[in-house]
Amino acid sequence: MSNAVADAVADAVDAAGRDRRHAVVTGCSSGIGKAIAERLLADGWNVTGLSRSEPVLGLGFRWLHADLSDPASLAECVAGVGPADALVHAAGYQRTAVLGELDPEALAGMFTVHVAAASALANALVPHMPDGGRVLLIGSRTSTGSPGKSQYAATKAALLGMGRTWAQELAPRGITVNVLSPGPTDTPMLADPGRAATPPKVPALGKLVDPVDVAALAGFLLGDHGKSITGQNYVICGGASL
Repeated sequence: MSNAVADAVADAVDAAGRDRRHAVVTGCSSGIGKAIAERLLADGWNVTGLSRSEPVLGLGFRWLHADLSDPASLAECVAGVGPADALVHAAGYQRTAVLGELDPEALAGMFTVHVAAASALANALVPHMPDGGRVLLIGSRTSTGSPGKSQYAATKAALLGMGRTWAQELAPRGITVNVLSPGPTDTPMLADPGRAATPPKVPALGKLVDPVDVAALAGFLLGDHGKSITGQNYVICGGASL
């Protein structure tokens, strides 16, 4: 291939990339965050992934090392990503214990990653987001309460209040804000020793929630036909809440 032809191909690829929508996705290295990043890439988005471990997700994907447990570092981390059409906060973890055995550090850590990191990223990215953009927060069915999970539930419940408030603030710009709340999902989180006190229960449909199904609903909410949905909490739990 001649240099002129190669340059033309490169220019065409760059132009195509500029025409693609751009999403910033946290927790992209595994579980629900990775499934959502893969879904968006398949739907033609460019994705900037934030996580501690680097995944390999192919064309259209860019990874940035980010420490979600240090929200003060996140504005600088995303300073160079350019305008984002969507922000998806999927990073999270779970620590469980019953009353009498609660660890204040566990609560502080989960609140930092689940809530404070989401707040810091939205504060940095949404003011520059084009009108009509999307914000999606990954909550949990547990936000309504579950024995042994009070601290985790509290942090996920906080996302509901924060997201609904943002939805009201951003509605004049056509930016939607929603929460996706999965039940027990087939991800590495279920094997985390930190949640050993509350082993997962298989929901009514007989199987753990498939992260690909969560990603499919996320893709809808983030896509063109999600433009009329905001301030909502979508539970996808395999019947666990029946």
